[in-house]
Amino acid sequence: MDSVILRTATRFLYPLLILLSLVVLYRGHNLPGGGFIGGLIAASAVMLRALAVGWDEIKASRILKPIALMQYGLIIACVSSLIGLAVNNVLFQAVWLPTWYLPVIGKLKLGTPIVFDIGVYMVVLGFALLCAKSLDSNNN
Repeated sequence: MDSVILRTATRFLYPLLILLSLVVLYRGHNLPGGGFIGGLIAASAVMLRALAVGWDEIKASRILKPIALMQYGLIIACVSSLIGLAVNNVLFQAVWLPTWYLPVIGKLKLGTPIVFDIGVYMVVLGFALLCAKSLDSNNN
């Protein structure tokens, strides 16, 4: 499919969807959202771009390798659960860093839940891209 309207819209929508996915990822340990929903939003952004420019350009970027994303995401999620075990002797126990106050962002809370969500984000993004890529009729 070669559509000028789709390519032009994707140029504006792609960065906005990626930014939205990162916002949903960050706010997930306090409010609804998190790694799963953020990963789905990021995957939809990449699939929209693939529809607009083709999978060949997505492959050429060499940033998004679905299998590697899933592997590293699973490792990150597992390691985040072991941090609680090492610090508090409880598996999946949240370990929080001191709260930072940033002028533009406000209160910034970081800890093992966000690390776990990043791992889930990567696994979901990789899996969704692998499924979408397998449905591509030109897939070699």
